[in-house]
Amino acid sequence: MARKGKVVIDKERCKGCYLCIRACPVGVLEKDTGPNSQGSYPSVPARPEKCIACGSCYLVCPDVCIAIYEREEAGA
Repeated sequence: MARKGKVVIDKERCKGCYLCIRACPVGVLEKDTGPNSQGSYPSVPARPEKCIACGSCYLVCPDVCIAIYEREEAGA
């Protein structure tokens, strides 16, 4: 069974370097359409259902504003 995950990004800490977007192997993340209070356009999980909890985005984030949670499948 494939792993499923949940990506949580602290939008206020994200400076919009987009390293996480490039690191994601399944295309979960995108640039936000609106800025945070600092004027940066943070990354957001645009396709959260695709997350496989690999942690690639977490590992490359220089501002430590990403958390990854592994989800349990219903009925498992």
